[in-house]
Amino acid sequence: MTKLTHLDDKGQARMVDVSAKDVTTRLATAKGRITMNAETLAMISEGRAKKGDVLAAARIAGIMAAKKAHELIPLCHPLLIAGVSVDFTPDTKASAIDVEATVKVEGKTGVEMEALTAVSVACLTIYDMCKSADRAMRIGDIRLVEKSGGKSGHYTGD
Repeated sequence: MTKLTHLDDKGQARMVDVSAKDVTTRLATAKGRITMNAETLAMISEGRAKKGDVLAAARIAGIMAAKKAHELIPLCHPLLIAGVSVDFTPDTKASAIDVEATVKVEGKTGVEMEALTAVSVACLTIYDMCKSADRAMRIGDIRLVEKSGGKSGHYTGD
């Protein structure tokens, strides 16, 4: 059975000591999806939302969230993030927006949580800005799709 790294020998929570790890380039990409009514997707795509440019606000929120992941997730290390991108792909057939975030750091620990947090908060921002038009929006399928760097190597999912 795999030992959980955030627990000490007594089963108590701890922040993992990464001081002995090498500094490497670490990259993580996460994806998620927010599904909505077709009218809501058209409103966002055409820039007609009452609160303003939905995707611009969601992009900024996602970037800010990546930088704050350590404040939101217990035992998550604060990192000096080198870069964050948050991108959106509307899917008119599914009446949804796919959200993808990539986070990069030169550090001793990975950025998976930062990428996942960026996607989550970007989706929440879309919901917040459009909830008056569509309270039935659904956020889901948030997952890590790629990770590189560090001792555990490269991971690709999706």
